[in-house]
Amino acid sequence: MVSFSWPNSANGTPHDPASAVADRDLGWSENEEAQLPNLDARYRALVEQIPAVVFMAYLDRGIGEAYVSPQIEAALGFSQEEWLEDPVRWYSHIHPDDKQRWSTEAAEMFLTGNPLRSAYRVVSRDGRVIWFRCEAKMIRKEDGEPWFIHGVGFDITDLKRTEEALQEERNVASAILHTVGALVVVLDPEGTIIRFNRACEQASGYSFAEVAGQKIWDLLMVPEEVDRFKSVFQQFCSDQFSSDYEGYLVKRDGARRLIAWSSTVLPGIGGTPTYIIATGIDITERKHLEKTILEISAREQRRIGQDLHDGLGQHLTGIAFMSKVQEQKLMEKGMPEASDAAKIVNLVNEAINKTRELARGLLPVVSDAQGLMSALRQWAGEVEDLFAVSCRFQCFSPVLIHDDTVATHLYYVAREAVNNAIKHGHPRQIVIRLAADQRRGALSIQDDGSGISSTVPGNKGMGFHLMNYRAKMVGGSLEVQRVPTGGTIVTCLFPVMPPAGDEEVK
Repeated sequence: MVSFSWPNSANGTPHDPASAVADRDLGWSENEEAQLPNLDARYRALVEQIPAVVFMAYLDRGIGEAYVSPQIEAALGFSQEEWLEDPVRWYSHIHPDDKQRWSTEAAEMFLTGNPLRSAYRVVSRDGRVIWFRCEAKMIRKEDGEPWFIHGVGFDITDLKRTEEALQEERNVASAILHTVGALVVVLDPEGTIIRFNRACEQASGYSFAEVAGQKIWDLLMVPEEVDRFKSVFQQFCSDQFSSDYEGYLVKRDGARRLIAWSSTVLPGIGGTPTYIIATGIDITERKHLEKTILEISAREQRRIGQDLHDGLGQHLTGIAFMSKVQEQKLMEKGMPEASDAAKIVNLVNEAINKTRELARGLLPVVSDAQGLMSALRQWAGEVEDLFAVSCRFQCFSPVLIHDDTVATHLYYVAREAVNNAIKHGHPRQIVIRLAADQRRGALSIQDDGSGISSTVPGNKGMGFHLMNYRAKMVGGSLEVQRVPTGGTIVTCLFPVMPPAGDEEVK
């Protein structure tokens, strides 16, 4: 075994001032102290229990005065004697890719006296590559001359392998993140942008470096949607359920893109949210196309309804008039065919009524700012006649809708809500309410029936989807709630647009 001794004092005897003070403080007598293991033995017992390789090398003595703890054999397969007998063994077993870095760092320690703290690879006797975390320090004499190097090396191979595996997973996740076509944003619970994939950069015109650390609503959202988004975001972080949201993204050049977001929460310790991952799809073109198709459909529907009313209806009216004249002539002549003519007149009148009903179904809202109010009032009356249910329309101040398409969508929302109430709730009374201020309108349909089923939110029918779709097409939102006193209320909130050509007063 290679001998090891702590650096001696000037008179050549082992010297440990701190140990001597400790011995006095403990009240040991000189005889008792003489019976204790010497300093070398105590130090050796300590370092040989540390789960690391402890080493020491004098800078003013031969290699025989160096020391390495027995853990070197378990770590690299060399005994203490083997390791110390070759002065360059340590350097020769450093991994080739790390030798230059180790040499540079060791030279810096010798020149500056700063501690060496680094991790590098060492090749063991059997060829295994071991990662060591090395902490070494150069000790100087009182006159400043370098004396010895003392350090410790920890085997961090398992840690490095775990880091490499995690890094590989991160690389795969990062590659997926940047190659998917969807927008992916990672936020912290405060709404700060943590990650921003390539699709987001392309859609917004900002690089990740420009948006990192900023609040998403301060940079990428239109001002009028910020408050609503913050409310939804806070609720989402509290509930930690997946959530969908549609909103506009503001590009660097000021252009707006409509994005359909879907979000999920990554919970941390204690269930508190750590990150919020939001994926988005640009639906601007799709919404524009859908709106165009609906507008064309509504326009054609109105044209057919108008043709039925003004064309076929007027034509049938003419036939009914002529048939009535023929009936009167036959009656004046006392001919039996008069009764057949009367039947023809009745059939034509029935056809006229059916034509008018068809025209009214295809053209429910008259092209007038007050058309929606008139259509809803008429529909409420028809509900009472057809279903024997009390149905009232309430509008305490005029709500003028200047866009025929918007008025038609709102009318069908109300109609679908009333039909659902009658079909599923069996109410005695239904109230249709319409109200608005300068910026926002509200259409609500409330009934006193059995109320919406608690299972509906997870299994919404086609009627709900159609109402929700129409609400979104007019830039609004739909909410269906169970009334505590019984029944259901369907509320559609929608923006009120000024007439074309009018400027909004700010």
